[in-house]
Amino acid sequence: MIDQTATSVDAELLAEPRLVVEPGVAARVAAVAVPVLQGMGYRLVRIKVSGDAGCTVQIMAERPDGSMQLEDCEAISRALSPVLDVADPIERAYRLEISSPGIDRPLVRRSDFERYAGHLVKIEMAVAHQGRKRFRGALAGVEGDAVRVRRDDPRPDEDAEVLLVMEDISDARLVLTDELIEESMRRGKAAERELRRELGLAPPQPAHAKKSDPAKSNKPKPKPGKKPEPTNTKKHRLAAERARRGEIDSSEGD
Repeated sequence: MIDQTATSVDAELLAEPRLVVEPGVAARVAAVAVPVLQGMGYRLVRIKVSGDAGCTVQIMAERPDGSMQLEDCEAISRALSPVLDVADPIERAYRLEISSPGIDRPLVRRSDFERYAGHLVKIEMAVAHQGRKRFRGALAGVEGDAVRVRRDDPRPDEDAEVLLVMEDISDARLVLTDELIEESMRRGKAAERELRRELGLAPPQPAHAKKSDPAKSNKPKPKPGKKPEPTNTKKHRLAAERARRGEIDSSEGD
């Protein structure tokens, strides 16, 4: 049975706009990539066009729950490559790379800031806030159109917490910490289990988790206060030996 609630949530996350977008050539690539990604059930995270050692177009994508497997990257590459060839948003030859956002990922949507509340983040503002453009600290939640950051490097004359308008952010990225790595591993394992269930490859339930056999559970139990008669006494063993020799019928009563 399809979980309609989960489907609705995924649809909303797929349609959620990015607050941090790229200009120029990357924007043209995004215009081509976004419809393809959404049609496949993925969200665009970031596009980076680099001219180092030839032109490389790196596209970061993810599932609505934030997961991304190698198989996902391969599927996107197969679907997106021919579309980009036809649209031709870049005038020169380039190499296409599809990747996950990574553990120390960029935060580009409101839901990103909500999902990673409590983790350490680095933020660069397009518009200065209180005379500063760079901030570092723990995400302390989203309030309206702004994100609250509990700073780890305030000067004596500065507030320990600041509210930064999300639309004024030019770059926000998680900082790699042990806590972030542990959470990423948990998310990855959960996503892998879900994928295996979707493909019908999930392992069977452990034996200890199986329900008891109704036939066995209905077996009459001995009455309280009266012990069941033993079935392996010397008398029974002698009778079994005699039956084996053909001296008596093994179905004969005692």
